[in-house]
Amino acid sequence: MRDALPASCLDQVFREARSHNGWTPERVAESLLREVYELMKFGPTSANSSPARILFVVSPEAKQKLRPALSSGNLEKTMAAPATAVIGYDTQFFEYLPELFPHADARAWFTSSPALAEETAFRNSSLQGAYLMMAARALGLDVGPMSGFDAKKVDAAFWPEGRVKTNFMCNIGYGDESKIFERSPRLPFERACAIL
Repeated sequence: MRDALPASCLDQVFREARSHNGWTPERVAESLLREVYELMKFGPTSANSSPARILFVVSPEAKQKLRPALSSGNLEKTMAAPATAVIGYDTQFFEYLPELFPHADARAWFTSSPALAEETAFRNSSLQGAYLMMAARALGLDVGPMSGFDAKKVDAAFWPEGRVKTNFMCNIGYGDESKIFERSPRLPFERACAIL
């Protein structure tokens, strides 16, 4: 049996971590973004399918390509964030299953059902996006996940071939503590869970 992580680690990743809306100007090194990926890639996905495709938008030119797709509420904070991860999903992820899941012919599970492939890609890229946020927090970064954008415009700007589709976005950097909202309440166990 493994030991539980120390309380300070749980605080950093969950209890004291916040979704950030403002950012310091400190840039995030490419090596650190790579380290985030190297951690998050170990999170489990269905049949190790790993459908997430991530664009780390950091250059001024790439940020300008992102600008027209953002809602007014997300525009300023995204332009100020040192990095914005666009988490997409590869609609043809199953092409990699012979390499990623060699135990069975998992590719055939999805080539025969486009609806199952789409559902699996979306669900598992969502999981991988959550792993990305936890990995970033574990490495000392702050995150600000968001909807509030036009996915079709993002796809047209960054994935025009249509194979990859945008799921959600997450700003990454070093948060400006003065711009955090009060923590919103969470549901208690009894209202959100049941043990059967």
